[in-house]
Order: sequence, then C-alpha cells, then structure tokens
Amino acid sequence: MSMVDKLVAVKQFANYVEAELAKQQLADFGIEAVVTGANTANVYSIPAVTRPSLHVRQSLVEKAMEILEATRKQEG
Repeated sequence: MSMVDKLVAVKQFANYVEAELAKQQLADFGIEAVVTGANTANVYSIPAVTRPSLHVRQSLVEKAMEILEATRKQEG
C-alpha cells in the first residue's frame, strides 16, 4: 500500500500574477505546484474573500519554501 502525498499550501499571494510567477519558479526546479483561489481573486479582487495560494506535494514543502525564500531575498 502506497502513501498518498497530499497537497499542502506553502504560501499565499496578494494576487494571481505573483502566485503564477512563484509557480513558475518552482517549475524551474522541477517542482510541480498548483495555484488555488485564483479565479475568485480575479473576479472579486477582495483579499478577504480569498487570496491565491500556492500548493505543493507534502514531501516537497521544505524544498519549495527554500526556493521561494531564496528568490525573495534575491529580489529584495
């Protein structure tokens, strides 16, 4: 019996564009990610309704967070 590697939210974003950019950064390192909440955020653009979230497999959370943090430091 194999264990299912569930999706875990690693970060929330202010908008869809930021979430998609982060998704692409992870893809560049071979990590598949999923953006959720993007459609609602695009329609309503009210952060209280929902903010786009980036999800990765649970086994890749640490690596994904390291990549996102390293990228944030380079930009900042």
